[in-house]
Amino acid sequence: MEGTALQTGTEGKTWGGGEKSPMKASYGKLMMWFFLTSDALTFSGFLVAYGFSRFKFADVWPIADNVFNAFPGLHGVDAPMYYVALMTFILIFSSVTMVLAVDAGHRLEKGKVATYMLLTILGGAIFLGSQAWEWSHFIEGTHGAVETRGGQIVQFVNADGERMALSDFVESGSSERVQYERNDAFWFSSDSKEIPKYTIQEVKNGFEANPDLMLRMPNNAAEGEKEILSRKASMDFLMNNGEQVVQGANLTHNEYGPPLFADFFFFITGFHGFHVFTGVMINVIIFFNVLIGTYEKRKSYEMVEKVGLYWHFVDLVWVFVFTFFYLV
Repeated sequence: MEGTALQTGTEGKTWGGGEKSPMKASYGKLMMWFFLTSDALTFSGFLVAYGFSRFKFADVWPIADNVFNAFPGLHGVDAPMYYVALMTFILIFSSVTMVLAVDAGHRLEKGKVATYMLLTILGGAIFLGSQAWEWSHFIEGTHGAVETRGGQIVQFVNADGERMALSDFVESGSSERVQYERNDAFWFSSDSKEIPKYTIQEVKNGFEANPDLMLRMPNNAAEGEKEILSRKASMDFLMNNGEQVVQGANLTHNEYGPPLFADFFFFITGFHGFHVFTGVMINVIIFFNVLIGTYEKRKSYEMVEKVGLYWHFVDLVWVFVFTFFYLV
């Protein structure tokens, strides 16, 4: 009838749809799904950008086994991907404990919810600590390299093809080098980096004095391998093209390969690490609410289930990050 308002059946209800919520999900859970969808698109954009760069520069891109081959406490031991695999296992296991916490919440078992939430928090904290160690190791570097005038990164290997650190054959000279600070010079850049431990001339002298050394070029000669020059070709190339010493990785120089690899590594793993840190903080809050009986009084542990959705998303994203950075 004219002048009669259209009735939808949801008047006066906070969350419409009759007695049952749309898609049988509460408002909070549905909003969490919306957030996770938008976040998934963000991560997808980052990983697609990485993928394009990875295959555009496939001939010079670092080989993951040569970059992530260190393990805490095992100095000098070649352990390709072992530590990253351990990190991945810990994060996935924390997803299992979160599932158990949600399941215990459905049965209103407060003690088990608290126990499994605590294990989830510990798993996330261990993962964050492991990622911090990996970042530190990546930034400090293990072997060092030389950057050429053309921006190529060349590394040093022995006759068996094993990577050699600069400290294995270079002796620091007697000349004193000074790291200038703001009050020491008229022109000063605030992003000035710490000077390398060795000069390019010291590296050339050390290389010349060790006839077993050769250069490993950035070009991929075969699947999983880098091109290694002969001794004579290595000597000629280093003496004519060696420009500066590079130790470790940052946003402008990277001893493992193109700086773009380090840029993506820091940004994407850092963005994911921020999500893990946020998840751990939220889990801590939920854990204490469980302890004081907040959800016991409500007769519902839906909040645990909602934070569980976020935690599973973080774990799933890491599977893709792990695949893109470490396996492909």
